[in-house]
Amino acid sequence: MKAGTATKLVLNTLTTAVMIKLGKVYGNLMVDLNATNEKLRDRSIRIVMELIGCNRSQASSLLKRAKGKVKPAVVMHYRNTTLAGAQRILTQNKDSLRKSIRKIS
Repeated sequence: MKAGTATKLVLNTLTTAVMIKLGKVYGNLMVDLNATNEKLRDRSIRIVMELIGCNRSQASSLLKRAKGKVKPAVVMHYRNTTLAGAQRILTQNKDSLRKSIRKIS
């Protein structure tokens, strides 16, 4: 293996591990997305559609209520709460989407 390829593999592994540890991904999806353009807004809609199993208009509406933020939108859906409530839940769970949407016993 050439040095450039090996370096790229190591850097990809490190950045992936850091993103997982920071709670920026859920499964294989980047959920801490900052949708600054049309392409990223479309990606946000598709991520929400996949995570909650809804259609495009429902995902778009949910994201609009969540001010374009994927994580709060998903928490709002699963925990039946407002944007403020979703942000509070995320903060309580150290910004982990997985922990935030876990069913409460």
